[in-house]
Amino acid sequence: MSVMVQWAERLALLLFLAVPAAAETAVSTSNDPAGVGPALAVVLGQERTALAALPEQHFAALTEEPQQPFSLFGRREAPGVIIDGQWLAAQPEATGDAQFECLRQALYFEARGEPVSGQVAVAEVILNRVADPAFPNTICGVVKQSNGRGCQFSYYCDGRTDTMRDLAAVSRVGKVARALIDGAPRALTGGATFFHAFWVRPSWRLDFERTTQIGVHTFYRKPVRTAVN
Repeated sequence: MSVMVQWAERLALLLFLAVPAAAETAVSTSNDPAGVGPALAVVLGQERTALAALPEQHFAALTEEPQQPFSLFGRREAPGVIIDGQWLAAQPEATGDAQFECLRQALYFEARGEPVSGQVAVAEVILNRVADPAFPNTICGVVKQSNGRGCQFSYYCDGRTDTMRDLAAVSRVGKVARALIDGAPRALTGGATFFHAFWVRPSWRLDFERTTQIGVHTFYRKPVRTAVN
Protein backbone atom coordinates (compact mmCIF):
# COMPACT_ATOMS: atom_id res chain seq x y z
CA MET A 1 0.00 0.00 0.00
CA SER A 2 1.41 3.41 -0.94
CA VAL A 3 2.06 6.16 1.61
CA MET A 4 -0.56 8.37 -0.09
CA VAL A 5 -3.22 5.68 0.20
CA GLN A 6 -2.37 5.14 3.87
CA TRP A 7 -2.71 8.86 4.57
CA ALA A 8 -5.99 9.07 2.63
CA GLU A 9 -7.50 6.25 4.68
CA ARG A 10 -6.34 7.79 7.94
CA LEU A 11 -7.68 11.22 6.98
CA ALA A 12 -11.07 9.73 6.11
CA LEU A 13 -11.24 7.99 9.49
CA LEU A 14 -10.24 11.12 11.40
CA LEU A 15 -12.83 13.22 9.56
CA PHE A 16 -15.48 10.66 10.42
CA LEU A 17 -14.50 10.71 14.09
CA ALA A 18 -14.63 14.50 14.09
CA VAL A 19 -18.32 14.59 13.08
CA PRO A 20 -20.41 15.54 16.16
CA ALA A 21 -22.57 12.77 17.58
CA ALA A 22 -25.66 14.92 17.01
CA ALA A 23 -25.19 14.45 13.27
CA GLU A 24 -26.31 10.87 13.67
CA THR A 25 -29.89 12.00 14.34
CA ALA A 26 -29.86 15.11 12.18
CA VAL A 27 -29.68 13.47 8.75
CA SER A 28 -32.20 15.24 6.51
CA THR A 29 -34.93 13.21 4.82
CA SER A 30 -36.27 16.08 2.70
CA ASN A 31 -34.78 14.48 -0.43
CA ASP A 32 -34.93 10.90 0.82
CA PRO A 33 -38.31 9.37 -0.13
CA ALA A 34 -37.05 5.86 0.60
CA GLY A 35 -36.15 6.74 4.17
CA VAL A 36 -32.44 5.93 3.72
CA GLY A 37 -31.38 8.84 5.93
CA PRO A 38 -32.55 7.40 9.26
CA ALA A 39 -31.17 4.00 8.34
CA LEU A 40 -27.80 5.55 7.58
CA ALA A 41 -27.88 7.38 10.90
CA VAL A 42 -28.37 4.06 12.69
CA VAL A 43 -25.40 2.52 10.84
CA LEU A 44 -23.21 5.52 11.67
CA GLY A 45 -24.21 5.27 15.30
CA GLN A 46 -23.28 1.60 15.40
CA GLU A 47 -19.89 2.32 13.78
CA ARG A 48 -19.21 5.11 16.28
CA THR A 49 -20.00 2.77 19.16
CA ALA A 50 -17.65 0.13 17.77
CA LEU A 51 -14.84 2.64 17.20
CA ALA A 52 -15.26 4.04 20.71
CA ALA A 53 -14.54 0.55 22.07
CA LEU A 54 -11.11 0.41 20.37
CA PRO A 55 -8.02 1.16 22.51
CA GLU A 56 -6.55 4.67 22.28
CA GLN A 57 -3.19 3.39 21.05
CA HIS A 58 -4.92 2.08 17.95
CA PHE A 59 -5.86 5.61 16.94
CA ALA A 60 -2.42 6.92 17.95
CA ALA A 61 -0.87 4.47 15.50
CA LEU A 62 -3.22 5.66 12.75
CA THR A 63 -2.07 9.26 13.16
CA GLU A 64 1.66 8.49 13.11
CA GLU A 65 3.60 9.28 9.95
CA PRO A 66 4.10 6.11 7.88
CA GLN A 67 7.68 4.85 7.99
CA GLN A 68 9.69 3.50 5.07
CA PRO A 69 11.92 0.87 6.67
CA PHE A 70 13.83 -1.69 4.68
CA SER A 71 13.73 -5.40 5.34
CA LEU A 72 16.84 -7.05 6.76
CA PHE A 73 17.02 -10.77 7.45
CA GLY A 74 13.23 -11.04 7.36
CA ARG A 75 12.76 -8.22 9.90
CA ARG A 76 11.97 -4.55 9.58
CA GLU A 77 14.83 -2.29 10.62
CA ALA A 78 15.03 1.46 11.03
CA PRO A 79 16.30 3.19 7.85
CA GLY A 80 19.19 4.74 9.79
CA VAL A 81 20.72 1.46 10.98
CA ILE A 82 24.52 1.53 10.90
CA ILE A 83 26.12 -1.61 9.54
CA ASP A 84 29.22 -2.18 11.68
CA GLY A 85 30.90 -5.07 13.42
CA GLN A 86 28.61 -4.92 16.44
CA TRP A 87 25.49 -4.89 14.26
CA LEU A 88 26.74 -7.80 12.14
CA ALA A 89 27.56 -9.86 15.22
CA ALA A 90 23.94 -9.59 16.33
CA GLN A 91 22.57 -10.88 13.01
CA PRO A 92 21.76 -14.49 12.19
CA GLU A 93 23.68 -16.32 9.49
CA ALA A 94 22.72 -14.99 6.08
CA THR A 95 21.46 -17.11 3.22
CA GLY A 96 20.11 -16.37 -0.22
CA ASP A 97 19.81 -17.27 -3.87
CA ALA A 98 22.38 -17.26 -6.66
CA GLN A 99 22.57 -13.46 -6.69
CA PHE A 100 23.37 -13.46 -2.99
CA GLU A 101 26.08 -16.06 -3.54
CA CYS A 102 27.67 -13.95 -6.29
CA LEU A 103 27.78 -10.87 -4.06
CA ARG A 104 29.07 -12.80 -1.05
CA GLN A 105 31.86 -14.35 -3.12
CA ALA A 106 32.84 -11.01 -4.64
CA LEU A 107 33.03 -9.39 -1.20
CA TYR A 108 35.07 -12.30 0.13
CA PHE A 109 37.73 -12.12 -2.56
CA GLU A 110 37.73 -8.35 -3.06
CA ALA A 111 37.30 -7.06 0.48
CA ARG A 112 37.36 -9.71 3.22
CA GLY A 113 40.41 -8.04 4.81
CA GLU A 114 38.74 -4.64 4.84
CA PRO A 115 36.82 -3.08 7.74
CA VAL A 116 33.06 -3.54 7.56
CA SER A 117 32.70 -0.09 5.97
CA GLY A 118 35.08 -1.17 3.22
CA GLN A 119 33.07 -4.32 2.56
CA VAL A 120 29.85 -2.31 2.44
CA ALA A 121 31.51 0.13 0.04
CA VAL A 122 32.49 -2.62 -2.41
CA ALA A 123 28.96 -4.03 -2.20
CA GLU A 124 27.65 -0.55 -3.01
CA VAL A 125 29.75 -0.41 -6.17
CA ILE A 126 28.39 -3.74 -7.37
CA LEU A 127 24.78 -2.77 -6.70
CA ASN A 128 25.32 0.69 -8.19
CA ARG A 129 26.46 -1.07 -11.35
CA VAL A 130 23.37 -3.27 -11.36
CA ALA A 131 21.28 -0.07 -11.34
CA ASP A 132 23.35 1.54 -14.11
CA PRO A 133 22.22 0.78 -17.71
CA ALA A 134 25.89 0.66 -18.77
CA PHE A 135 26.36 -2.59 -16.82
CA PRO A 136 24.54 -5.93 -16.58
CA ASN A 137 21.30 -5.75 -14.60
CA THR A 138 22.02 -8.61 -12.19
CA ILE A 139 24.62 -9.05 -9.47
CA CYS A 140 26.05 -12.18 -11.07
CA GLY A 141 26.17 -10.42 -14.43
CA VAL A 142 28.15 -7.53 -12.94
CA VAL A 143 30.55 -9.75 -10.99
CA LYS A 144 31.27 -12.02 -13.97
CA GLN A 145 31.48 -9.29 -16.61
CA SER A 146 34.59 -9.32 -18.78
CA ASN A 147 36.47 -6.41 -20.32
CA GLY A 148 39.39 -5.85 -22.64
CA ARG A 149 41.85 -6.76 -19.89
CA GLY A 150 40.06 -9.86 -18.67
CA CYS A 151 37.45 -9.49 -15.92
CA GLN A 152 35.95 -6.48 -14.18
CA PHE A 153 36.65 -8.27 -10.89
CA SER A 154 40.02 -9.92 -11.27
CA TYR A 155 39.45 -12.79 -8.81
CA TYR A 156 36.86 -14.28 -11.14
CA CYS A 157 39.34 -15.09 -13.91
CA ASP A 158 42.73 -15.15 -12.19
CA GLY A 159 43.01 -18.92 -12.62
CA ARG A 160 42.86 -19.61 -8.89
CA THR A 161 40.26 -21.67 -7.07
CA ASP A 162 37.36 -19.65 -5.71
CA THR A 163 36.99 -21.73 -2.56
CA MET A 164 36.19 -19.57 0.46
CA ARG A 165 38.17 -21.12 3.32
CA ASP A 166 37.98 -18.43 6.02
CA LEU A 167 34.61 -19.29 7.54
CA ALA A 168 34.50 -16.26 9.83
CA ALA A 169 35.06 -13.98 6.85
CA VAL A 170 32.46 -15.88 4.83
CA SER A 171 29.91 -15.30 7.58
CA ARG A 172 30.73 -11.59 7.85
CA VAL A 173 30.63 -10.77 4.15
CA GLY A 174 27.49 -12.86 3.81
CA LYS A 175 25.70 -10.66 6.32
CA VAL A 176 26.93 -7.55 4.53
CA ALA A 177 25.70 -8.94 1.22
CA ARG A 178 22.31 -9.80 2.69
CA ALA A 179 21.89 -6.35 4.22
CA LEU A 180 22.71 -4.52 1.00
CA ILE A 181 20.50 -6.77 -1.12
CA ASP A 182 17.66 -6.26 1.35
CA GLY A 183 17.83 -2.51 0.86
CA ALA A 184 20.32 -1.03 3.31
CA PRO A 185 21.13 2.55 2.23
CA ARG A 186 24.06 2.88 -0.16
CA ALA A 187 25.45 6.02 1.43
CA LEU A 188 29.22 5.52 1.71
CA THR A 189 30.56 5.88 -1.83
CA GLY A 190 28.50 8.66 -3.39
CA GLY A 191 27.19 6.49 -6.21
CA ALA A 192 30.58 5.03 -7.14
CA THR A 193 30.73 2.37 -9.84
CA PHE A 194 34.51 1.86 -9.85
CA PHE A 195 37.26 1.32 -7.29
CA HIS A 196 40.89 0.32 -7.11
CA ALA A 197 43.45 -0.43 -4.41
CA PHE A 198 45.55 2.59 -3.45
CA TRP A 199 48.81 0.90 -4.46
CA VAL A 200 47.83 0.81 -8.14
CA ARG A 201 47.25 3.82 -10.39
CA PRO A 202 45.11 2.75 -13.34
CA SER A 203 44.88 5.23 -16.18
CA TRP A 204 41.08 5.05 -16.29
CA ARG A 205 40.88 6.87 -12.96
CA LEU A 206 41.67 10.13 -14.75
CA ASP A 207 38.36 9.94 -16.58
CA PHE A 208 36.25 9.58 -13.44
CA GLU A 209 35.31 11.58 -10.38
CA ARG A 210 36.90 10.42 -7.13
CA THR A 211 34.25 10.11 -4.41
CA THR A 212 35.99 8.69 -1.35
CA GLN A 213 38.75 6.54 0.13
CA ILE A 214 37.70 3.69 2.44
CA GLY A 215 40.28 1.24 3.72
CA VAL A 216 42.68 0.35 0.91
CA HIS A 217 40.24 1.26 -1.86
CA THR A 218 39.61 4.51 -3.70
CA PHE A 219 36.15 4.93 -5.22
CA TYR A 220 35.04 6.70 -8.38
CA ARG A 221 31.90 7.52 -10.32
CA LYS A 222 31.23 8.74 -13.80
CA PRO A 223 31.50 12.55 -13.95
CA VAL A 224 28.30 14.52 -14.24
CA ARG A 225 28.20 16.08 -17.69
CA THR A 226 26.30 19.29 -18.27
CA ALA A 227 24.88 20.36 -21.60
CA VAL A 228 26.92 22.85 -23.62
CA ASN A 229 25.10 25.35 -25.82
